[in-house]
Parts: sequence; structure tokens; C-alpha cells
Amino acid sequence: MSQDRLKTFKNFGKDTDELRRRRTDQSLELRKARKDEQLTKRRNIDTDELDNTLSPAHETNGVQTAAAVSVNESTLKQIVMDMFCEDPDRQFSATQLTRKILSRERHPPIDIVIQAGIVPRCIVFLSNDQNPDLQFEAAWVLTNIASGNQAQTNTVVDAGAVGPFIEMLRSPYSHIAEQAIWALGNIAGDGPVLRDHVITKGIVPPLVALAKTQNSASFLRNVAWTLSNLCRAKSPPPPQDATKMCLPALGRLIKMTDMEVVSDACWALSYLSDGPNEKIEEVVKSGVVPRLVELLGCDNYNVITPCLRAVGNIVTGTDSQTQYVVKAGVLPLLTKLLKCPKSNIVKEAAWTVSNIAAGTIDQIADILAAGIAPLLVDVLRTGEFRAQKEAIWAITNITSGGSVDHMIHLCQNGAIPAMCDMLRCKDWRTIVTTLDGLENILKAAQEVNQVEKVACAIEESGGLDIIEQLQSHENNTVYTKAYVLIDNFFSDENAVDDELLPATNENGDFQMSVSNIPEGGFNL
Repeated sequence: MSQDRLKTFKNFGKDTDELRRRRTDQSLELRKARKDEQLTKRRNIDTDELDNTLSPAHETNGVQTAAAVSVNESTLKQIVMDMFCEDPDRQFSATQLTRKILSRERHPPIDIVIQAGIVPRCIVFLSNDQNPDLQFEAAWVLTNIASGNQAQTNTVVDAGAVGPFIEMLRSPYSHIAEQAIWALGNIAGDGPVLRDHVITKGIVPPLVALAKTQNSASFLRNVAWTLSNLCRAKSPPPPQDATKMCLPALGRLIKMTDMEVVSDACWALSYLSDGPNEKIEEVVKSGVVPRLVELLGCDNYNVITPCLRAVGNIVTGTDSQTQYVVKAGVLPLLTKLLKCPKSNIVKEAAWTVSNIAAGTIDQIADILAAGIAPLLVDVLRTGEFRAQKEAIWAITNITSGGSVDHMIHLCQNGAIPAMCDMLRCKDWRTIVTTLDGLENILKAAQEVNQVEKVACAIEESGGLDIIEQLQSHENNTVYTKAYVLIDNFFSDENAVDDELLPATNENGDFQMSVSNIPEGGFNL
């Protein structure tokens, strides 16, 4: 088959970059941003009712808990007097009381504490490594202030807390280093500006060192979460030299047995793999892909979700990057996830398949050999619309880059009726994608002189009536594609285009462009 005819037959007018789809949909990004906003900051709460593992340290002095602490003018005045005096015991008690006030579960009076001028004094205490108890309490106070809104977080940063916090990462006391990590995670989670600020101040080397040397699950949870905040956001992305330094630590963290550590490390990898091929290559070279794929088989959705996000991002890259994921055994796991009861997992799995299907013909063959075609058809029939959109992309990409026997395989698994039903949706982009897939199948049938069988199957599925109606669609792209499809394959006066007929040998016999076509061809 000549290259020109190959382009006509396989829709090669769309290159791999067009068929592979990164996370650029604006509504998706907005929904994701709202979700992420809930995860970027954490307040360190300490009440009798809560599990003490929420805080790096435990109460031993029996003083009243945060739930019972309130603040009034006289209390606040006494706190300020004691914090600014020179008596270490009074400084400690006042700082601890402030921490308890800010640690109450609902509506902590962050602005009141800020207006009292306590933030600069706490920063002074951060550098008092001769009094680690005071240092710790001050860090906890600032952590909870930094867990607030942007203005409250900026108050901590503008007062100069970042440098002392980074120094505290080298503390010989693990609970002090852990509290500093928590505070810096809150600051970095505020957004790209403060994220880059803490990176510029030097957070990455000591944080990565702690990720490699510490083994406490509680400690590593804070490390993994802070690393995820350092890797978060695309506009602009974090400095590449910093994220490269994070990758070995993340590679260690995803091998931990604590699933909360693993989850946050996987989220970090999902952020780092969400970008151009150069960023994806750094993630692939770090050696994390086999473990990411392995984790797709676990039964913890808090881990599966970021793992699938990371793996899906990687297969938006080059064919070789995609192949690395395929060789790691992702396809059998995707068959399981396409049957998952959680619709968001199904959507992400179908999106991942669609990007693998935009790869080589061998990768498409691997998809079909894994038994994914009937699962995609099932998603079209019964899935939520957002999952259906990804499934139709996967099917259309298979028709765009696959062979004739690949398309016969799709049809024999019920693709045509399901695709025709998708033409009824309201989203014009999905309609266009579906029309492209049907056109590719018709062209494949034309290659083996069986276009009438496919056309009849489309008509019997109600597709022809819908396509005729789409000729009056308000969207010009839909209208044009529907018109061309009718004109080329359903018009009575349409003659077979010589350019699309199979090549002939010297005796004038048709030569099939593919081998091993299933017996019966497009018998649907």
C-alpha cells in the first residue's frame, strides 16, 4: 500500500500528538484544582478525641486540651506578656497555650493571634535550639497559622519563618524536624510562588536526606506529603533541578508499606509526569514505573487513583515511554480497572488505554490481546458519560492506527451499535470522535471489499438515521463529517474510490493489505 493511500485509509492525517491527549481540559483542571485545594494544607490538631498520631508529639503534662481552650482579651494579653518576657518557663507555657488555642478543631482564631504580634516572637523561638520544647511549640503555632488562608500563610513567610524552618530539618530531635516539615508543607502548598520560595531557600536537600534515612511511618507521611506539595502545579512548574533531586526519594517512598506514605508519593509522581516528554523521561529514568504499575493491582483506591494518574500521564509521552509502561504489565491491570465500580477510576483507565492506543500497531495489538475491546464497548453501553468519552477515544484511536483485522476485532465485539448510540450525545467533540471511528472502520472494510457489510450494520443499529440528522447539526465540523460520511459510503450513486481499493497483482487479482484477516471478515 502506498504511503498516500495509507494516510487515507488509517486517518493518518492525525499524528500521534493529536491522538494522545494530555490533561488540558479546562473544566477538568478546575475541578482538580478545587479538590487539590483541600489537600495542600493540614492543621495540626490535638484533642483528647483525636488519634494522637495526628501530631508529631504527645501531651504528657495533663494541661487542658485544645477543645476546651478559648481566647479572650485578658488571656491574650497575658500570653503576649509571657511570650515577650525573659523567663523560659513563662515563654513555654504561653507558647503552648497559643498552640492549643490554634489547634482546636473548628474556627481557630488565627487572625487574632496574628494581630497580637505573636508570629515574629515565635520565629525568634524557632532558632532557640537550646530549648527544644519551646522550639517545638513555636513551630506548631506557626504550622497552624500557615495552614490558614493565603494572607495568613504570607504573614508567616513575610516574618522570615522559612529559613529557620529549613534549619530545623537538621535538628537532632526527630519530632522537631517533623514539625518543621509540616510547616514547610503548608507553606509550599499555598501555591507556586511560595512553593518556589521554599525551594529557593534550600528545602530539597535536607528533606530528601530525611526521606532516605527515616523509617517512622508518621515522619515519612509528612515527608511524602510535603514532597507532593513541592512537585505540585504546572503554571509554572517547579524548577526541574529540584524535582530531579526529589525523584530518588519518591522512588523509596512508593516502596513503603504505609499506604498513606505511598499515596502521597504517587501524587507527587503524578504531578511530575504531567507535562512534556522531557519531564516524563525523568520519571521513567528514575525507575519508578514498575512499582507504579504494580500498585495498580492493590485494593486501596487512595493509592490506585494517583498511580493511575501517573501511569496515564506517562503514556501521553513517546512510543518508547509508552512501551516501558506496557512492558511493565499495565494492560492486564487496566482490564481490572475498566470493571471497577468507581466511575472515576473507569474514566482514568479508559483515558490511559486511549493514549496507549495512539501508539504503535504492536501496542494496539497488545491492547486487543489483553481483552480490552469488549470492556471498552461495555463502558460505551453502560458507563457514565465522562467514562464513555474516554472509551470512544480509545476505540477511535484503535481504528486510526490499527490494522484491518484490529477493526474487525472491534466490530465482532459489538463496537458498531455502541458507537452509533454515542452519536446521540450532546457533546459535539464526542460526536466528531465517534464519526472519525466509524469512518475509519468503513475505510478498512473498503480495503477488503466489505464496505456494504459495515454500512448495513451501521444502518441496522440506527446509525444511518442519526448521521443523516447530524447533517443539520449546528456545529460545522459535525455537519461536514456527517455529510462526507453519507456521501462516501451511503449514497446510492456513490462509486468505490479507486484510490481506496486494494492493490492488484499482475493478473488483476486483489491483494489484501493485511495478513491473517479473521475468517468471514466483517461478518457482524
